[in-house]
Amino acid sequence: MNDETPLDADDLMNIADRIEQLPPADAEWAARLFVECLRARTHEAELMSGSVEGDAGSNGNTIEAQLAQVALDAAEWLKTLWNVGYMGAGSFPSQPRSAFPLVELEDVLKSALFARIRQGKRPLPFPPPTRHGLPWHDLLESQDETHAVHAEIVCDSQHQAIGAIIDGCANWNIVDEIEIDHEYLVQHRGKGPFFRLQFAPGVITLRREEPRWTRRILSQERGGFRSYTLEWPQDDGKAQSIPLRAATWERAESEADYWIASTHPEMYGQMSFERVE
Repeated sequence: MNDETPLDADDLMNIADRIEQLPPADAEWAARLFVECLRARTHEAELMSGSVEGDAGSNGNTIEAQLAQVALDAAEWLKTLWNVGYMGAGSFPSQPRSAFPLVELEDVLKSALFARIRQGKRPLPFPPPTRHGLPWHDLLESQDETHAVHAEIVCDSQHQAIGAIIDGCANWNIVDEIEIDHEYLVQHRGKGPFFRLQFAPGVITLRREEPRWTRRILSQERGGFRSYTLEWPQDDGKAQSIPLRAATWERAESEADYWIASTHPEMYGQMSFERVE
């Protein structure tokens, strides 16, 4: 076959199958290159059919920017599937991948993680709780909402409460039994906020606990630029300054939350912040 002959659809799909069989380190960059080749092929076809004008103008630039953002979001989604393990369209949590994930159309359409990324929110560095088989991000992010749930307590052979099943998720740990058979402090997989699980006649509720600690975020202006740092105590009593990539207080707090989730997941969602100018 002539080396300059464009590959047909079957050849391209064969390449995609072979990429999935590569070692993870090679599969990542090969998959990115392959996606860029497909985009170039699609753009070429559109130009030849006359559906794209030679001078795209401002509208074309907007479309290209939107496509670029979708590509970036998809890359972030696949990276999280690979490194963290997350819920897809199925009802079981997946472990961190040892082979590149096979992504179907249903996975894209039903993925709460992908929808979250498309909304401009960063994915957590660990899987969130699930509700009826789907990621339950709102539970981690809502401060004051009380959720009506279906739940049961799991006990050991000595009838000690050791865990809870909440709306189909069996990965809840019992932190404390506040009132026997009625009220418990729970945490999902030992990570994230504490929640109060209450059993009352006719209703079971789950409510996030108030933050247990406070950390300071310092703002400083130099040369017309404002920077933010998180003050974090060390074992030796000194404070470590964590730089935050932010231009506003709200973004600084969001970045501080993400840093805590990445480095101290057992404390994530249990921290309030004090703003210091």
